[in-house]
Amino acid sequence: MPAKEFESKLRYLIISAPDVIQQAPGIKIFGRTLRSFLFTTDIALIRNTDADAIMAVYPFTPQPSINQAIMTTADVPVMCSVGGGELKDERAVHLALETEFRGAVGAVLSPEIDNDIVAKIKKRVDIPVVVTVVSEKEDVERRIESGADILNVSGAENTCRIIERIRNKYPYIPIIATGGPTDDSIRETITCGADAITYTPPTNAELFKKTMQLFRENL
Repeated sequence: MPAKEFESKLRYLIISAPDVIQQAPGIKIFGRTLRSFLFTTDIALIRNTDADAIMAVYPFTPQPSINQAIMTTADVPVMCSVGGGELKDERAVHLALETEFRGAVGAVLSPEIDNDIVAKIKKRVDIPVVVTVVSEKEDVERRIESGADILNVSGAENTCRIIERIRNKYPYIPIIATGGPTDDSIRETITCGADAITYTPPTNAELFKKTMQLFRENL
């Protein structure tokens, strides 16, 4: 039986994660099972989604003010970017600690992060250390030995192959993965072994285009 739903005249536009993501086993963090992660830093989208959590990763050097704005806005758990190879040990550890103190449920490290920094962060924080994997050439064993609690697989068309290689050797490591644009691609990613899926929503511009078109048609 489907859940009973309350609908609002004002909050009618919700960014819904694809239903197929609910087939994923999920990752339980601090008592909450997370299956769908909205991949965005757009505060408007973050406030209007039914995703279980937010994956707030961006291509710029991580800044506490950005992470704070996202976590202050979100009403669901947030995993935040805390850096990669461009950061020195002290800065990366400090950012990870500050991210934890502000309420994040995961510190996300980029693919080029050094394993020594992963180990230092793991010793200091009490939230999951999430290391991004983008290639089959990644030394996953060293990542896990260094302290990675969760692997965030983002390998484009190679994502499933990367997941399968990890699963064959490390069946119990939690994996978040990009699911692709369709229900079939998401289902395939889950079948390959992903525990949770990151979903990239439409942009503000794309949503506005549809809204403006409706306005024009109704004039």
